[in-house]
Amino acid sequence: MGAPPVPRAARTDAVLREFVARAVREGRASSGYHHRNHVVPLTGPPAALLGREPGTLVTVRVPRPDAVPVVIRTWPGEPEILRAVRGVLPRVPECLAAGPGFAVHSFVDGAVLADVCGPGKPVDGPLLTELAELLAAVVQVRGGALPPLPAHWPGNHTDSQGFLRTLAHLADQQIRRPHQQRYGGLFTALGVPEDALARFADRVPAMTRRPFGLLHGDLHRGNLVLPADGGPPHCVDWELACYGDPLHDLAVHLVRMRYPEHQRREVVDAWAEAVHRVRPAATAGLSRDLRHYLAFEHAQSLYADVIRAARSLERSFGRERLARATAAVRDALRAAAGPLRLGRVPEADEIERILFRRGASGSPGRRVIGWTPDRRVPEHPDFPRSAVADALFLEGAAPAGRVFKGAAHLNTVLRVPGTPFPVVVRREATVVLRRETGFLSEHAVLRAIERSGVPVAAPRVLALGESHARDPGLPYRADRFAVHTYEGAADLGRRPEHPVHGLRPHEADCLVDQLAALTRVDHAPLDPLGGPPRFYDWLSDQLVALVAGLPRASQQLARLLGLPDTPRLREILARHRVTPRAPALLHGDLNPWNLVRRDDGPPLTLIDWEMALVGDPLYDLVRHMHLTPTRPEIRDRMFRRWETRLDPRFTRGWQQDWRVYRWTEIVRSAYVDLDRLVTGAALDAPNVRRAVESYAMTLAAATASLGLSSRRRGGPDLAWPPVPGGAA
Repeated sequence: MGAPPVPRAARTDAVLREFVARAVREGRASSGYHHRNHVVPLTGPPAALLGREPGTLVTVRVPRPDAVPVVIRTWPGEPEILRAVRGVLPRVPECLAAGPGFAVHSFVDGAVLADVCGPGKPVDGPLLTELAELLAAVVQVRGGALPPLPAHWPGNHTDSQGFLRTLAHLADQQIRRPHQQRYGGLFTALGVPEDALARFADRVPAMTRRPFGLLHGDLHRGNLVLPADGGPPHCVDWELACYGDPLHDLAVHLVRMRYPEHQRREVVDAWAEAVHRVRPAATAGLSRDLRHYLAFEHAQSLYADVIRAARSLERSFGRERLARATAAVRDALRAAAGPLRLGRVPEADEIERILFRRGASGSPGRRVIGWTPDRRVPEHPDFPRSAVADALFLEGAAPAGRVFKGAAHLNTVLRVPGTPFPVVVRREATVVLRRETGFLSEHAVLRAIERSGVPVAAPRVLALGESHARDPGLPYRADRFAVHTYEGAADLGRRPEHPVHGLRPHEADCLVDQLAALTRVDHAPLDPLGGPPRFYDWLSDQLVALVAGLPRASQQLARLLGLPDTPRLREILARHRVTPRAPALLHGDLNPWNLVRRDDGPPLTLIDWEMALVGDPLYDLVRHMHLTPTRPEIRDRMFRRWETRLDPRFTRGWQQDWRVYRWTEIVRSAYVDLDRLVTGAALDAPNVRRAVESYAMTLAAATASLGLSSRRRGGPDLAWPPVPGGAA
């Protein structure tokens, strides 16, 4: 008996696979972000199978193996979309066949706009009108002709606000989250909070209702074809199409076409005129709502641009590639800073250093990053210099959950081979505007605590130095770092836990006991003068100097809101007197994020000692109570324990003086947090974010304690700094 006949479906599949393989080998190729397109003529069997004459040109689309999935998809496949669209736009390609990893489309003859008129160049007026009419034709395709929408789509097909919120959540789910483990640490280093897109969605305002329609979703110069016969342009690559508010397609088109600035108004007017003729309600609220879609386009593009830049360094790491990646990331951060409320954008050199460390971690064959030790910290017996080199190599590729951005430092937690405990690499963020000055070196303070042997739970300093490129041809300037023991959970999969809602009773006891232990640390080597002789007067002078050093915009807004200028502030502060007490080493910044809860040892570890100073121990306790939510019963418990645990020379007269320090810190916060609102400094740090979100209460408390009246009524919005361009 002969072999059984091959089923027709199998024969068809074999013919198509062979044809696709030939197209990939021999076809005229072009590349987009997601596919490679190969133009080839049909031959006998494939032509018969597809119902076309032999020699007919077709386009074989094959997904790029190196494509990064950083787009929002409404429907899983393009063929269903093309079938729906062809009824209205006959020049749209026809999907002739599709299979795993390929699709065969009818060939669209013409020139791609990007090859004729590149990004940034103006588009001729007649062509601009034709593009607007193309968008107007697309939006006429109604939902009934399209594949079923996902269950999470807004049920009301005029709900523009719900549609934009859906887009923001989809960007978070489909773009950010799939890459969080691999690239989350990079975004943290760049100052992009993990919840930035979710917060954007929460802020989407009420918008004018507009009837939904089909949207192309990716209408840029590379997806627009100018027909060879001179007809109007048509669009290809419909895989990102969706169904929603037509303003979204206009915003995508404006941003991705990269029109020159002077032509953007002309584009919007042409779109409004064309769409109003066919669907007038779709243009309602255009002038008010377009900005929100533009904001979203810049916000979600940030993730794609950063991931693509990082991927480019993984493929090839060199000077030119690093320069291009740095420029792309900086442009993306600048565009997204307003929509995502990122605060200050890192300067180019800081972005370059972050990307250099990322690229260095992907070059195991050759260690491109070296370091020079700081002689003030000798080699640690538990962490030799070879371990420091290993830590610097691993730092740039640390996964999400191990990179933490504070108000002044970037901290990266690592497990270094051969080291039995986790460590943290600390780098000062160069973009931070430090209004409050540090007075002691953090490494010196931590070494003094370690040498003293007192029961203060603090990190140990393992190394101090400057990292640099081994190859002088690579652009990486010396970058200071420190390596400390990591004081979070032993399980690095768990994020550090901080008492952000206040201390529990046993934690309050633990903190007071550690403050008492600090009074036994010999601070003479750190500050031979033993701190300022009249601590409150010195503290007042520091506050006045801080206010005097604020930028003009911050000072003007402070006066507008009723806060005194520096001469008046000096007079008010001078009214108070504080009992002299013996000086001790102070942490200086015991906010909740500088306290780490532990389940293996003391309940709390004190980290981030860069604001340490020598002064009145009462100030450290009261400043902690100001920075941390403290219930009255916990406050009383801490004061009672503090008075009994410390020697009387550190506590005398505290009952009369603690309110003075509390009042001083409220006033300080009124100026410092206002300046953060104006400048956008460190808004990605959780303690800063919480402070500025409650600024209205801080201002009211400060003006009341100063005996002044607030002028906030009718003033600016104090919930967050103004967003450039009016973004959502």
